[in-house]
Amino acid sequence: MKIDQVSDSVYVVAGTNVNWALVSDGSGVTVVDAGYPSDAGDVLDSVRQIGHELTDIAAVLLTHAHLDHIGAIPSLVERVGMPVYTGAEEVRHAKREYLQQISAAHMLGLLGNQRGRRWVAQTLWAIKGHLGDSVPSATAADDSILSSLPGGFVAVPTPGHTDGHTAYLMPSEAVLFTGDALVTGHPLVRHTGPQLLPKVFNHDEARTLDSAHLLATQPARIIVPGHGLPTHRDPATPMEIFQQP
Repeated sequence: MKIDQVSDSVYVVAGTNVNWALVSDGSGVTVVDAGYPSDAGDVLDSVRQIGHELTDIAAVLLTHAHLDHIGAIPSLVERVGMPVYTGAEEVRHAKREYLQQISAAHMLGLLGNQRGRRWVAQTLWAIKGHLGDSVPSATAADDSILSSLPGGFVAVPTPGHTDGHTAYLMPSEAVLFTGDALVTGHPLVRHTGPQLLPKVFNHDEARTLDSAHLLATQPARIIVPGHGLPTHRDPATPMEIFQQP
């Protein structure tokens, strides 16, 4: 686990090939995504490391309900009982009314090279015993709820990676939490910088690309992705987005 403060209120935490974020202000903490199941202990510890108690957590904001983003939510709900908010359509995905997740067959297809073998091994370890995890308490948040959370957020619907994927803009500090709609790196690829995840991860590649272009137009100076390093940018400069071949 590695914690980086990227603005006055925002801390980005790198876990097992995935990021989560903590937004801290005088009223408490908003957790944005929650790592793999194997990261659950680190998610809880990261809140303490930035000077808060778990009871300071006001809510979890979930960009989407893949296993590498919901990992610590069951522990947090059990210990704190805070609400979990996500996009209206993603609520159904979080409750596992359907599943849009990389399949076992697609994971087997990644074993042909060293990068793929390493990622598959790390992923299987990170989700061991938690393949059926869900978020039964997930609900959709309206604009007033999001704006009242620590940090103050605006939802940016970004379907494609999953049907209900949602990014979150924090206007007060021009920070954009892009989840997996726009990332800056991934263990499976050499390219770094704004990009789409490999196609095998995206439920709808065309909509994912459209959503990434939408995110590129947001008035954000700091991009906090679900995978890869946070990046600073000038909103007035066009963002080039790499799409995996």
